[in-house]
Amino acid sequence: MSVHKAITLHAQKQNQDFTKFTRLDQQREEYIQEAVELCKTGKDFTTDKINEVTLQINVLANERFIPTRKLVTPEMVRVYVESLN
Repeated sequence: MSVHKAITLHAQKQNQDFTKFTRLDQQREEYIQEAVELCKTGKDFTTDKINEVTLQINVLANERFIPTRKLVTPEMVRVYVESLN
């Protein structure tokens, strides 16, 4: 395999990983917003979906130079909502 081809394949893989990270990060933010809205209205919520996506991001981050994300607890959501008031 030529060096040029190897570099091209490597760049394509990095682009795929970054695209996946961007999609997962956006999905994580949407799940966080859903939890915040539920918390604001006093409804029950979980952080399960948020943390499922977070774990996927962090696996990807371990393979690439992508920032990791913290797991979110229900208490973190409540504290954030309370800070909005």
